[in-house]
Amino acid sequence: MPWSNQGGGGGGPWGGGGGGQNPWGRGSSGGPTPPDFEEMIRRSQDRFKRIMPKGFGGGRGFGLIVLLVLFVWALTGIYRVQPDERGVVLRFGKFVAITDPGLHYHLPAPIETVLKPSVTTVNRIDIGFVGQIEGRNAARDVPEESLMLTGDENIIDLDFTVLWRISDAGKYLFNIRDPEDTVKAVAESAMREVIGQTEIQPALNEARAEIEQRTRDLTQAVLDSYDAGIEIVQLQLQAVKPPEQVVDAFDEVLRAQQDRERLRNEAESYRNDIIPRARGDAERLKQEASAYREQVINQAQGDAQRFLSVLSSYDQAPAVTAQRFYLETMEQVLSGVNKVIIDSNAEQGGQGVVPYLPLDQLTRRGQGGQQ
Repeated sequence: MPWSNQGGGGGGPWGGGGGGQNPWGRGSSGGPTPPDFEEMIRRSQDRFKRIMPKGFGGGRGFGLIVLLVLFVWALTGIYRVQPDERGVVLRFGKFVAITDPGLHYHLPAPIETVLKPSVTTVNRIDIGFVGQIEGRNAARDVPEESLMLTGDENIIDLDFTVLWRISDAGKYLFNIRDPEDTVKAVAESAMREVIGQTEIQPALNEARAEIEQRTRDLTQAVLDSYDAGIEIVQLQLQAVKPPEQVVDAFDEVLRAQQDRERLRNEAESYRNDIIPRARGDAERLKQEASAYREQVINQAQGDAQRFLSVLSSYDQAPAVTAQRFYLETMEQVLSGVNKVIIDSNAEQGGQGVVPYLPLDQLTRRGQGGQQ
């Protein structure tokens, strides 16, 4: 044979020499003796029998071993779900049930397995930037995510954060392939749609809360249509600004708008001051005119009533009434002039100028001295 010993003799393929030599070199040459596997197995069985109680050998003992193994295997089906988790039971890879926190049991693997995703952990996704906007690590802008077109065809640089959690563990695990990328893509798309319907000035100033709410609602609606089992907890705008290339021009526009608001407020303040004053003056003039009208009317009515009364008296006694008119008229005429009384009988031996005491003038002088 090809492996025959060149020196003669019947050596085998293991290079042994001499007749009757086996593959392990055991023969007349006295080579190394190989391990006897049958002997090793027999010794192991003897040791096991000595350890086990009497009567354990044979088929009965083997059955007890099998039962013990099955019992240990069955115990592997006990599992615990933490308070922040939900247990998702899979039977041969197919979703069959969701279990609440606590101790539960499922058929041991590989029949059933359990996944335990956390349903209370709030996950965070940053869109438009990488890093921290506030803190030691400055955020790095991602222009392909943050630059968006507004409704009035301007470009705005917008960074925002999406906070989300699992609302249905079964849907979350089996209805979408990559939950985080899905949430990010849906939120970015929803934000672009909302910004595309909003002008740049409201987006930079007063419309931030509205943009957050509309984007959150739209993102949630899209995820619900995917049956994703995800709830959008909050959507926060982190930075809303014009692009770096035109930020100076936008600052000038903002300053002009602030000046316009300041001048408008000053004009409003002046108007709020002058209009009530003018209305008060107009009301005062109106009240004075009304009072004057009432005074003139009452005076005219009083004069007319007095005239009618005098006319009635005159009709009853013309001479007496005429004399009274004369005396009243002379009283009014002479009350304000200096008077000199002359006796009408001076030519017939009268005194002429009649002396009198001007009590009215003395009274007026006395009042003037006291003052």
